[in-house]
Parts: sequence; structure tokens; C-alpha cells
Amino acid sequence: MGVCDAIEQYAPAGKPSAMNPPNLPKVAGIDSTVPPPAHTAPPAPQVQSAPMLIQDRLAGWISDLTTLQELTERLARTATLDEALHELLRAGAALVGARRGLLALEPADGLGPDTTVGLGLTRADLGHIETVPRAATASGRLLDAPPGAQSEIVDADLLTDSGLDPRHREVAVRLGYAASYALPLSTETAGRIGAAVWLYDEPAQPDERRRHLVGLYARQAAEHLALLTELDRARKTEGTLREELLPSRLPRVAGVQLAARHRTCARGGGDWFDALPLPDAALGLAVGSVTGSGPSAVAAMGRLRASLRAYAVMEGEDPVAVLSDLELLLRLTEPARSATALFAYCEPAQRKIILAGAGHSPPLVIGERRTEFMETSLSAPLGMLACWEAPSVEFRTEPGETVLLYTDGLLHRTGDPMDRAFARLHAAAAGVPKSLHADPAALADHILRTVLPDGLDTVDSDEDVVLLAARFE
Repeated sequence: MGVCDAIEQYAPAGKPSAMNPPNLPKVAGIDSTVPPPAHTAPPAPQVQSAPMLIQDRLAGWISDLTTLQELTERLARTATLDEALHELLRAGAALVGARRGLLALEPADGLGPDTTVGLGLTRADLGHIETVPRAATASGRLLDAPPGAQSEIVDADLLTDSGLDPRHREVAVRLGYAASYALPLSTETAGRIGAAVWLYDEPAQPDERRRHLVGLYARQAAEHLALLTELDRARKTEGTLREELLPSRLPRVAGVQLAARHRTCARGGGDWFDALPLPDAALGLAVGSVTGSGPSAVAAMGRLRASLRAYAVMEGEDPVAVLSDLELLLRLTEPARSATALFAYCEPAQRKIILAGAGHSPPLVIGERRTEFMETSLSAPLGMLACWEAPSVEFRTEPGETVLLYTDGLLHRTGDPMDRAFARLHAAAAGVPKSLHADPAALADHILRTVLPDGLDTVDSDEDVVLLAARFE
């Protein structure tokens, strides 16, 4: 039979049974201390025929291949780097018959991410292991070795090794492990990306069959880890680029308090916001969304936001003119892309707002006496018509009222039809406690948590979310 029975529960719940012989040296997965039978005469030897031997071997190979397929499929279903690292550790521990382990991710190109995760080890345990000199650990030797220099490191009995580093011996005794088995994780294209180490509670080592299986699994796992590493880098790069393209901080303008919240989708979306001081103590507020996702949408979002800032400085008192210029630019430079946008020209001293929207959801006015949507004129998104133009809307707020601008992602993430999503948003705004009305940041957080409960504001989604709150004094 194969190793399926050994990993049926996926990770050993306690010490492997093969690790428990009292005195004799052991090999993981093999009980070397089978007691002699209590017979007065030895039993007759059983001779296995050649066909039966071949059949048993074939059954074992099939079982092993099935096991590898199941474990590889489970690993392939992991969507994040952290999930894949823990999955690899658990599967490897089951294959080699260990209970604990750690995986050090350290790509050879030096671009990161660098991290260490543990199986059956707390963060404090990992901290103790990190105090051991790097050259004295199996993971450190594998990570620092030249390519192809070492394929595995077997330390079957650490505590009897006279050459063991004293600090390593101290940590091993403290954490209660006596043996380890380590494998490098590498691919032909990415090179060395990390090392996995599994720890045994007693002197032991995996037998040749288990080492062969875990080696095959590790090669497949390394390819998956290399791919997820590249994706993780791309997401972080996009996130950094997106944050650089959005305002790093909101301006301070007399008569108004500002707060913004931004949640990015997993693939990187094109939702944006802006707030900029304008001549004559005025303020420009804008939110928008570019179609698509990924780097191209982020780049288009940055170009659109930068262009809107320029138009707002020149003709911000006329929001229709601002959006008309933006529509013309989008149609000429990116004819295959469309966008929604809303721009508001504010005079805080008079609490006067003039706004225009292009295919965008209406802003919400929130106060102690009213909670209502300020409907803009019905209009198509930018880039959809040969020539965009729609009338603006003018209104005034009462002292202490907050104007909330947002993108459609807030509504889409609810999973409800749009009419119900709008109703949910209105109910959340109407239910804001009075104590939060004076703080636009607390108000935005309350609405975000209420409209998107159970972590929907943080989980991966296909939709960006932007909230921009302006409280007029």
C-alpha cells in the first residue's frame, strides 16, 4: 500500500507511531521494533510469489500517485501566497511523517517577499529558531548554498551531533525536537525561492520512499509558489502605484472637514477620489471610476485624475465644463475605455455646492434633520456618447451636514440589486449616531461597516470602494 493511509488525516495529530520505539534508531514510516511472536516454534516462512509481489508494488505506486495528485490539487486551489505556504508545510509533514515544521521564503533575486511561516510552531517558537546562527540551521544552509549544491539535508539525531551549534542545541531542547529533514524549493526559471524544514520530536528520518514522494511534491509546489510570488509582487506594486496616484493626504480648507476611505479590489481597480483647494477659498471634490482592472485601469485612472485636477483649476466653478473637457480627452486618447465621474465645486463659507455627474451615483447629504440623495441630471458615462453634456445641480447644506460622495463599488459589493443597495446605503446613513455627525471619518467608517458587514469591506472582491465625506460647518 502507499502513503495514503498515513496522510488520510492530512497532518499527524500527535507523534507518529513510527517515532515511538524506546531505544533503537528509527526510520520515519517504518516500525523497527516489531516484537517477536509468542510461539514455542518459529512460524513457517511465507514466500510471496512474483506476480503477487508485482501486484503489491503496482498498488503501492498507484496509491502514491493518487496521493501526490490529491495534494497537488489542494495546493493548486490556494489563491494567496500565505495559504500556499501553509498548505505546503502541512502536506510535506504528512508525507515525511513529521508533526512540525517551518518554511522560509526568500527568493534568490532579493526582491522579496521574505517571510517565515510555521506548522505547530508559535511566533515565539519561530523567534527562538531565528536566534540560531543562519549557517547552523538547515534552512540557512540550503538558502545560502550555490544552485544545485544540496538537494536535501537530513539530521537524524541532532542532540548526539558533536558538531551541532550550541545555540541550536539549546533551542532544540527548549522546543523539544530531536531531528529534522529539509528540502530546498527552487525552479529552473526563478531559481532558489525558499526552504522547508520538518521537525521530529525524536531521532528519526524519512525513508527513501517518503523522501522521493516529498521531493516530487516539493518540485511541483515550488512552481506554484514562484507564480504566487510574482502575483504578490505585482499586487504590491499596483497597490503602491495606486496609492501614489491618489491623494496622500486631504487638504485643509476653512469651513469644511474631509475624510476618505478606499478599498481596492483583488485585481486592482480604477476607482479614485480627489479633493483640491481652488481659487477664492473654494474646494473641488471628485470621485470616479474607470472601466477595467489591473495595471492598465490604474494607469488610466491616474491620467484621468490628473487631467481633472488641471481642468478644475481652470474652470472649476463650472462642473459641466470640467466633465466635458474630461470626456473629450478620454474619447481622443482612450477611445476603448469609458468612465463615470462626479465633480462638485464647493464654496464652504456659503455652504454652497454646484455639481455635475456623468453616469455616477448621486451624493448623499447626511444631517440630524435629513438624509437624502441629491439627484444629479440623468447622464451617460464619459466616453459613451459622441458629445457629453448635462446640466449641473446647485444646493446648499445646513451647518453640520455631511455630503458623502462614493463609487458604485460600495453598492455592488453588497450583492443586492441596485434599488435594494441604495436603500441599504440610505438606511445606514440615516442610522448614524448623533455622536458621529461631527466627525466625517467616524461617519464614513460607520457607513462602510453597516453597508458591508461581515468583513465585506476588506475581503477580496471585483469592486473597488471609495467614500469621500465632506462636513460643512
